[in-house]
Amino acid sequence: MTSSHDKPADVFAALKHLRAEKLAIPDEAQFPKTAMDRLTAAGVLQAPLPRAYGGQGLGTEPGLGLETLSLLHGLGRISLPLGRLVEAHVNALRIVARYGDAAHMTKAADGVLAGSLFGLWVTDPSGQGELNIHAQGDALRLTGGKMFCSGAGHAGWAVVTAFDPGCADQRLLLLRMDGSEQVSPLPAGLSGMKAAVTGQVDFTGKHVARNDIIGLAGDYLKEPDFSAGAWRSSAVALGGLFRLAELLRDQLKARSRADDPHQRARFGQIVMAHETGRLWLRHAAVMAEKLEAPPEEIIATVGFARLAVERVCLDGIELVQRSLGLGSFLTDNPVESLMRDLQTYLRQPAADEVLHNAAGYFLSHAFCAKENNDADV
Repeated sequence: MTSSHDKPADVFAALKHLRAEKLAIPDEAQFPKTAMDRLTAAGVLQAPLPRAYGGQGLGTEPGLGLETLSLLHGLGRISLPLGRLVEAHVNALRIVARYGDAAHMTKAADGVLAGSLFGLWVTDPSGQGELNIHAQGDALRLTGGKMFCSGAGHAGWAVVTAFDPGCADQRLLLLRMDGSEQVSPLPAGLSGMKAAVTGQVDFTGKHVARNDIIGLAGDYLKEPDFSAGAWRSSAVALGGLFRLAELLRDQLKARSRADDPHQRARFGQIVMAHETGRLWLRHAAVMAEKLEAPPEEIIATVGFARLAVERVCLDGIELVQRSLGLGSFLTDNPVESLMRDLQTYLRQPAADEVLHNAAGYFLSHAFCAKENNDADV
C-alpha cells in the first residue's frame, strides 16, 4: 500500500486560485503541459486516489459525488480540454480501484504520486485493428490499437480494453506507456478540444504481463458503473457553460450593453439553464456515487442528467451567439474556441438510445410510483 507523507492539497482552493489567475492554454493545438503541471502540483491528479493511497477518494470512493462534481465542474470552468484529460484520469483510476487488486492499486498510486496522468482508451478503430491479447508462454503480446485517445503521447499510464481469444468479453489492462507504443494523430483532426491531444495509439508488439490484466472479462461494461459514469463528463461540460456565461457577461459590460433588456433576458436564460443542469447533476452524482438505488434507476437518472446538460449547453451557445453576433465567431475571441470545444465535448454516443431507455424506465417504474408521494417532491 502506498501513502503520501503530506496531507493532500486542498484542490478546491487551488482551483479557485488558478481561476483567479486565468490559467491560460496558450496554443489550443498543443498539450497544455504548463497548465497540467500546475494542476498536478495543486494535487488535482492525486485527489481521485483512494484515501488509503494518498488521495481524497474523489470518484473512487462512495458518497463523494458532490465533491467530485465540484472538482470536475471547476476544471471545466478553467479549460474543457484540461477537464477532459482529468475526467479520463478519474475514470481510469476508478476502474483500477473498483476492479483491480491491491497490487494494481499500488502500481497506479505510485504512478500518480510520481506525477503521471492516466488515460482511459476504449475505442477500437473502425474495421480491423482492434486491440488483441496474444499469449506467448507466460507473457502476453498485444496487436492492434485504440483511437480517440485523449492525452496520447502525454499520459504516463492508460487503462485500455482488449480482446482476449479465450474470452467472449473484453478484458481491462493497466499499461505503463514506456515508448514501445506508436502514437499518431487522428486521420482527420477534431474541430474542437484540440488541446486534449486526442490521437491514436498502436500497441502492436508491446509485451505485457498477466498481472497487467484487471478484474474479470466484461468488467468494463458492467452496469450500473458503465452508464452511470456519464455524469462526470457532463460535469466538465457544464463548467464550460459557466465559463461561457462569464465571458458573455464581461463582453457585454465592455461593450456597455449590459443594461440592454434583450441582452439581460438572454443572460438570464443562460443562468437558468446552468442551474437546471447543475440540479440534474447534483441528483445524478449523489445517486451514481452511492450506488444504493436500483441499477436501472441510477442509469436512467444519469441518462436524463446527461441529456439535460447537453440541451442547456447547446441553448447557451445559441444565446451567446445571438448576444455577441458575428463577434462570437472571431478567432481571437475566447468565446469562439470555447464554443467549439463545448460542441465537440457534448458529442457523446447514443443520445437517442439513452433517452429512449431512460424514458422507458420512468414510464414503467419510478415516476408513476412517486407520483402520489408528496415527500418526494
